[in-house]
Amino acid sequence: MTNKNNTTLYTGVTSDLRIRTYKHKNNFFPDSFSARYNLHKLVYYEGFHHIEEAIAREKQIKAGSRKKKEALINSINPEWKDLYDEVLEW
Repeated sequence: MTNKNNTTLYTGVTSDLRIRTYKHKNNFFPDSFSARYNLHKLVYYEGFHHIEEAIAREKQIKAGSRKKKEALINSINPEWKDLYDEVLEW
């Protein structure tokens, strides 16, 4: 997730991307990091069959530099467009 200016990045893990993204977009948890920084734009996601794999990947991404995160996003979404509508089509 990122904000409208793509200046702040958030990486997380969820079992339901559609619902979780909706909650980020609507500041469901008003005191959360994503609400404080207006992180309402889904710019990257990966899918996994097992939660353990997802958690391991989340840790790997979080440990990387901003430059690595930007390269990851650019690899599938070079325009940094909001992918939420894509997720809604599942």
